[in-house]
Amino acid sequence: MSDNKDRRVESEEQQTKTELANRIADQSKRVASTYQHIGDNVVRMIRWFSSFIDKTLFNRRYTKFVSLILAILMYAVVNYNSRSSIYTNTLRTSKELSNVTVSAKYNADTFELTGLPATADITITGDATSVTSAANVDGVIFADLEGLTEGTHEVKLEAEGYGANVSVKINPSNAVVTLKKKTTQAYDLSYDFINLDKMDNIYSVGTPVFEFTRVNVRASKDTLNSIAFIKALIDVSGQTSDFTQDAKLVAYDASGMPVEADIYPSTIEVTVPVTSPNKTVAIEVEITGEIPEGQAIDSIEMDQQSVTIYGPESVLGQIDKVVVTLNASTITKDSTIMRPITLPAGVNSSNINQITVSIKLGEGSSRTIDDVKINYRNNVNNYKASTSDNKTTTSVIVTGTEANIENITADMINVYVDMKDAKPGLQQFPLEVEQPSGGLVRYSLTEPTFEMNVLGETNDGGDNGESTDVNIG
Repeated sequence: MSDNKDRRVESEEQQTKTELANRIADQSKRVASTYQHIGDNVVRMIRWFSSFIDKTLFNRRYTKFVSLILAILMYAVVNYNSRSSIYTNTLRTSKELSNVTVSAKYNADTFELTGLPATADITITGDATSVTSAANVDGVIFADLEGLTEGTHEVKLEAEGYGANVSVKINPSNAVVTLKKKTTQAYDLSYDFINLDKMDNIYSVGTPVFEFTRVNVRASKDTLNSIAFIKALIDVSGQTSDFTQDAKLVAYDASGMPVEADIYPSTIEVTVPVTSPNKTVAIEVEITGEIPEGQAIDSIEMDQQSVTIYGPESVLGQIDKVVVTLNASTITKDSTIMRPITLPAGVNSSNINQITVSIKLGEGSSRTIDDVKINYRNNVNNYKASTSDNKTTTSVIVTGTEANIENITADMINVYVDMKDAKPGLQQFPLEVEQPSGGLVRYSLTEPTFEMNVLGETNDGGDNGESTDVNIG
């Protein structure tokens, strides 16, 4: 029973394998047939295309059309290659630099150089990266004068230090230069103080003492002839006491312009005394204008009566007061105001810059004082003079408060004629009156001019300055 079952299973397996082999064979036949069909179609298409090409290319009817198509294809291929080269090549660019310093290679100890431009403009060209790099390096523009002799030469300007990957165009590209042989000449020294505005005004500098007083200057003969003086520039900024420094030496022409030359040595040791000359002088109020509404100044009080001024001793010796100005026309009532101190010319500074002034007003009054003697100033030629009526006096109106004018007499008033421009002959002279100090009283003249006949004769041994006698008669 078992043997029959095994034979049946074996028979079924054999039948299954046979069916599978038949199916594979059928599939292979179909694939082969498909490939054969495709191959036949491809062969037919190739034969058709070949026949079409033969009919088209070798047919006179289509010759022009075919030529046009071929020309278009060739143009497209050529332009494609050109455009490809544009995009594949590195991008080139340029950059301009202005005012690049120009130097020279020459023997500066032997020759003086003129005519070389101080600066030039350059254009750097190359790929973008190289141009950017070259523009940021310390390249130089120079003229190579080595080997040239004395005289005038045209030389080419050259660039150096910008790199091998860029080209540099220089404007101007050439220069006409002159080389002159140098000689040596000795000069006396003078000096200038610099930065005086950076020195405290209470200090003054004295005469400097130099290590030596002559220096040698080396330049061409023409340049040496143009030098008027050699100055030591002494920097006094911040100095408060005697000091010593190495001062720079500079050559100048007659108009005060610097001259390029070699000075030996280029600096000099100098010692400068620093002092603080000062003087204490009175403060005086100077009144201008008139008090309005019939009033007058009764009294003036200042919180400071004197001031210490600083400056050169030669200036201080000629000063005995400083002035504070006050415009009376702006005062309508008793006031306390602050006014600046006006420093005389040549004074550097003072210990105070302003004062407080207290002003009291009173009722204005005036009176006329007669028989005020006429004096004379600047009769430098000692002229004699005469008047038609032997007039020697005038009248003066005195204005102020009653208390301030009541004690004024004719002897206290100085009226004068200035004879500095006097010439022989009859002429009118302006009368002048000297105002009193303090500003509480004002003088005014009743007559503005004074007529005199100036004689050609002179006084023997007369006074050349102010005089009260010119032999009027």
